[in-house]
Amino acid sequence: QVQLVESGGGLVQTGGSLRLSCAASGRTFSTYTLGWFRQAPGKEREFVAAISSSAINTYYANSVKGRFTISRDNAKNTVYLQMNSLKPEDTAVYYCAAAAHSDYGLLITGAMNYWGKGTLVTVSS
Repeated sequence: QVQLVESGGGLVQTGGSLRLSCAASGRTFSTYTLGWFRQAPGKEREFVAAISSSAINTYYANSVKGRFTISRDNAKNTVYLQMNSLKPEDTAVYYCAAAAHSDYGLLITGAMNYWGKGTLVTVSS
């Protein structure tokens, strides 16, 4: 069982930066693929980024590539999402998730084993 708690959301102006954190419980944190997803008002949840258990592989949605960076610290059971050059269209609730598999095709569909409750990011224009 893995419990995930996100933090770091808030209000930021266009062009600003935020770093989201997701703290996890559970002894097997380092074996999970971790991901960030987001859901904007009135829209479906979408994939943002993912990182493999060893942190060797990272994946990004085209809409955030070059602006967002996912990282993890297995010693701290934490995954991060550094968000730079934020745009109003980045406004959403951001969710952290963990998967016992590493299939990228499944990851981007949201096939994750555990989810956090989300943290709200609002980017003002």
